[in-house]
Amino acid sequence: MKLVIAVVQDKDSNRLSNALIKEGFRATKLASTGGFLRAGNTTFMIGIEDERISDVMQVIKANCKIREQMVTPVSPMGGTTDSYIPFPVEVQVGGAAVFVLPVERFEHY
Repeated sequence: MKLVIAVVQDKDSNRLSNALIKEGFRATKLASTGGFLRAGNTTFMIGIEDERISDVMQVIKANCKIREQMVTPVSPMGGTTDSYIPFPVEVQVGGAAVFVLPVERFEHY
């Protein structure tokens, strides 16, 4: 058995949740916040049998897309703060950061 932890952008959260339910996967959703952009994320925790790992990974990959977004940095990137003028920069957001961990024991009460 494995525990899949998938951190996804909030924009992809409902689509992924619906797809997981449709495919018969049970998941726990947790609200989370990213450290770089300080934007909302959703963390899914999915307990899954070893032989179904590729299936759940396909569902995550199909429903979480990387996109470009313009953001204004919240602090200077280097140098002094005296001449700091925040200019928007384009960054990639979205997609999914997925961790697969072994589960030593699972109990359901």
